[in-house]
Amino acid sequence: MESAVLDAVDEAGIGRTLLELIAVPSVTGSAAESELQHLLAGRLERLGLDVDLWSMDLDALRSDPEFPGSEAPREEGWGLAAVTPDGGDGPTFVLQGHVDVVPPGDLAAWAGDPFVPRVNGDLVHGRGACDMKAGLVAHLAALGAVRAAGVRLRGRIGVHFVVGEEDGGLGAFGTLRRGHRGDVCVIAEPTAGALVTANAGALTFRITVPGEAAHGSARDQGVSAIDGYLPLHRALARLEAERNRDPHPLMAGHPLPYALSVGTVRAGDWASSVPDLLVAEGRLGVRLGEDPADARAAFERCVAEACEAEPWLRAHPAEVTWPGGRFASGRLPEGHPLPQVIRTAHADAGGAPGVPECGAPYGSDLRLYAGAGIPTLQFGPGDIRVAHSAREQVSLAEVARVARTLAVTVLRTVGTR
Repeated sequence: MESAVLDAVDEAGIGRTLLELIAVPSVTGSAAESELQHLLAGRLERLGLDVDLWSMDLDALRSDPEFPGSEAPREEGWGLAAVTPDGGDGPTFVLQGHVDVVPPGDLAAWAGDPFVPRVNGDLVHGRGACDMKAGLVAHLAALGAVRAAGVRLRGRIGVHFVVGEEDGGLGAFGTLRRGHRGDVCVIAEPTAGALVTANAGALTFRITVPGEAAHGSARDQGVSAIDGYLPLHRALARLEAERNRDPHPLMAGHPLPYALSVGTVRAGDWASSVPDLLVAEGRLGVRLGEDPADARAAFERCVAEACEAEPWLRAHPAEVTWPGGRFASGRLPEGHPLPQVIRTAHADAGGAPGVPECGAPYGSDLRLYAGAGIPTLQFGPGDIRVAHSAREQVSLAEVARVARTLAVTVLRTVGTR
């Protein structure tokens, strides 16, 4: 049965499907994100799955005390989950992936339209090529091969395709809240051939620094909010160094596993005025196993202590708030058998032996599934180092290898009859 499934992996279809998905500009929160969900729902129906495609109640989700946060404006969000109709008393294996992509950024940095995929030999270039439309295609190819081979499963294969992963995890949160579950889950994020069994978390922060306006020619009569921010910036650098001492072994391979990064700084509204307000926003890495509330408290304490050391800020302290996405850390339970099942499946499906295991310094939907009690890891085609950049690309051969590995892993996990 495994040989029949491996033979049924459609490599030509993998290429066609990837080009089709990249061509849908499914930026987080856009109408094209919803368009792609409907396109994928049709594919899952044609594969014979029972499909649940629904318009999520955004107001209800946002009012949930455990809502993971979001940053992109949106008017709608579609959930998509499906399950093989046949099966007995075996477990349900969830194949999960997000359909949204980040904006392309500076179009001049691209060799062409980022949503017109370019093929160069085995490589496909375009926004979303590896993050993570290649992963979606690997899931579809693995599922399609199992269905084409006519395998009778003892358990079931579930598919969760979600929106809003890039800005907090709205889609995964809504899917789990709707009651879609599984016994184990693989998210096909780009992992460059590794098994990612843990994620750091990330929290979006905003620091508002007050100043006192004055004419630029009499700046000594005012207080620049920019000058007020500088000691805070230095304090944040010290906090980052402190939080990255002695990382967990799964994270130790990263030079900076828990980065603290200031992404935007906005100050002033007139060139010849002393700026009376500065707003800095960024992301705070959450350590593996750390309660996000503790991470927030450490950050707020750092800012408060830095303010206390400056005369102006002591009397006019900066304010810290937490808008946007909130990613806790997450981890596959230690000793879970899934990594070894994937390693042997990878070797038996023609891949190299000894697939490494590591953690990742970024947040993902893994922590939502892990938090729901579903053992989850990431394994997918592509390299995160080119994601979110104008160099984004993926190897078609790698997509096919992941599809074969997942197909065998599914069979060995859910069982056959």
